[in-house]
Amino acid sequence: MARRPPEKKPHLPPREEILAFIADNPDKATKRDIARQFHIKGAARIALKRLLAELMDEGLLQRGRKRMHTPGALPPVVVADITGRDEDGELLATLAERAPAEGEDGGASAEGPRIVVSPGHRRPAPGIGDRVLLRVDEDARQAAHEGGIIAATVIRILDRPKTRILGIYRELADGTGRIEPVDKKARKEWAVREIDSRNAREGDLVAVEPLRSRRLGLPQARVIERIGSMADENAVSLIAVETHGIPLDFPREALAEAESVKAKKDLSGLEDMRPLPFVTIDPADARDHDDAVYAHADDDPENLGGHVVWVAIADVSRYVIPGSALDRAARLRGNSVYFPGRVVPMLPERLSNDLCSLREREDRPALAVRMIFSAEGVKRGHRFARIMMRSAAKLRYETAQAAVDGRPNPKDDPTDTGPLLEPVLKPLWAAWRALMAAQDKRAPLDLDLPERKIILDKAGRIDRVIVPDRLEAHRLVETFMIAANVAAAETLEQQRAPLIYRTHDAPSQEKLLALADFLKSLDIPFAKGTTVKPRQFNQILARVEGTPNAQLVNEVVLRSQAQAEYTQENYGHFGLNLRRYAHFTSPIRRYADLVVHRALVAALGLGDGGRLYEPEELAETAAHISMTERRAMAAERETVDRLIAHFLADRVGTRFPGRVSGVTRSGLFVKLSDTGADGYVPAGSIDGNYWRYDETGQQLVSDATGEAFRLGDDVEVRLVEAIPVAGMLRFEILSDGRKLPAAERRKLRERAHREPRITRRRRAAVRSRR
Repeated sequence: MARRPPEKKPHLPPREEILAFIADNPDKATKRDIARQFHIKGAARIALKRLLAELMDEGLLQRGRKRMHTPGALPPVVVADITGRDEDGELLATLAERAPAEGEDGGASAEGPRIVVSPGHRRPAPGIGDRVLLRVDEDARQAAHEGGIIAATVIRILDRPKTRILGIYRELADGTGRIEPVDKKARKEWAVREIDSRNAREGDLVAVEPLRSRRLGLPQARVIERIGSMADENAVSLIAVETHGIPLDFPREALAEAESVKAKKDLSGLEDMRPLPFVTIDPADARDHDDAVYAHADDDPENLGGHVVWVAIADVSRYVIPGSALDRAARLRGNSVYFPGRVVPMLPERLSNDLCSLREREDRPALAVRMIFSAEGVKRGHRFARIMMRSAAKLRYETAQAAVDGRPNPKDDPTDTGPLLEPVLKPLWAAWRALMAAQDKRAPLDLDLPERKIILDKAGRIDRVIVPDRLEAHRLVETFMIAANVAAAETLEQQRAPLIYRTHDAPSQEKLLALADFLKSLDIPFAKGTTVKPRQFNQILARVEGTPNAQLVNEVVLRSQAQAEYTQENYGHFGLNLRRYAHFTSPIRRYADLVVHRALVAALGLGDGGRLYEPEELAETAAHISMTERRAMAAERETVDRLIAHFLADRVGTRFPGRVSGVTRSGLFVKLSDTGADGYVPAGSIDGNYWRYDETGQQLVSDATGEAFRLGDDVEVRLVEAIPVAGMLRFEILSDGRKLPAAERRKLRERAHREPRITRRRRAAVRSRR
């Protein structure tokens, strides 16, 4: 019998050639295109697939919806918003739907690449505020890596801004009115004739449209809608709701469906887990309870010291039927929006606060995952089940923590945690400590940025601002929820069921280079050009822990990160250092989780309410709910700004300690130490000097004195102006800047002399490509 010849090893081109081809041809970068370019056929295609997977694991490639591209590169076609004009009158744009990440000041660092726009051939010219579809010039697609100017041409105008202005109506003695705009950038008022006022009253939040008028003086406007009164306790959040177009009232059909829903009482199709003492652990002011947890030691002799962890999640898919009026309303909202003292829910209260909420000592259906972990916190297996559960207790984070710390009955909480300590709380903490050991080995990004919480009085105004302690109880719930989310993604992948992933991209090369330059100014080494992992950021953070620069470095590292999003295709979660991740644990308040619940129910055959979506539909839903998430973040942030500006309005002239939280060419942003309020200091108001912007060092430097104000510097400021309806504060800086050494000043001057020539050369290059 003839022996088979040895199998030839598939021939592949060098990795560098593949990466170069993808970088040069982002519009021709599917696996088929790569195989055609390098004449890869037969079994070699399998080897190519493995090689591309390795390049993605190493962070050298990222997967788009259909194509691959190098990290930070722009695709050939993008959606962008026209934001203004440069010094030469050229239109400028930024990528659409890019909200500042948490901790960003919304200034220049949050805007992404700078795009210079030229109108398309024989197409109407776009204007400021338009949303446009752009074709990025081929030579400019990698400019984001270098911080350069990107040239793009208009394909078509997608949307024009609506002539609708929100403002507060101010009633005058002669019956006319004035409109005080809520937009921070709109400083002019509008005049309203009595006939155009729609009977608006002093303090009403109104929408107006501009009127054409040849009269001198203030521009004229007409009230087109009375939205509400600023005397209402929810008025401040109402501004953000209206500004961002967040749906407030549910359609009648959705409310009727919610009221007609009957509670699930029987056990058909459910596993009876009511004997297990699940507990909910939430903030003190929580009204809806998505999740409950329970843990016990594993009695399997092959898993000595191991743990069994149950995570039970409200079974929303049982009540919200795909395609129903309730489902359409929930998808439109995308998520609940949380304002201080108020929630705009994704689901009507009949569901969110009642039937779906895992209330104490009430039977509730849930979709649960049972996970088995080794003594080292490594998961050995998991399974999903629809169950009937009964929460044994509704605990606050502080109450659960106090019980574990030996204080079982806090004075401010009547819950008796004594009987829960041994059978419930101690096993939960034991399992959590095992999972933390495994998490430490995984090394997710570990930023230390305390969050402030606003406490309102009965009138809806700020009573005080606090920084809640970060407790073990918070970390415990977070760790179990992450484990459950990973299990959901793994299960759906195993079942080959399409899903929506929660993804987080690695930082772009542009941001990594900027971070490296900044860290160099602090004498902190950071290797450029290598594949970065969260562990490297953690090493930097550990190095500065306990030093005066600790908070500064934490914030700069945060700003270097990409923003998490929902996608139909998986490219991993950089911050958590996970290859697959989905949102499963909050279906009452996030539509992404409801989609994942339906996919699990359908894929595992767990009964009614399931649905497997087509990939195209998932991609569309993922883009929509990513937008609604960013919309909610912006609305929540602006509401806090308005509340704090109202809180400080009667303290104009007062001195405050603060810290420089942002640096731009035009001035400084300062965050006050006690309230966390952000305000602006125009560069022209600082000592009357000319201040040069040093982007690398994130500082303003005086040409005359050599003083500098850098990101993170402690300063003293005086409040000069507060505009509550716009959430705007303006400060005057009282502190002296840091004195820079002569050598550093000389280096900055040399760099400043080079920069104008580079800028002119880049503009000339942009024009030549047109």
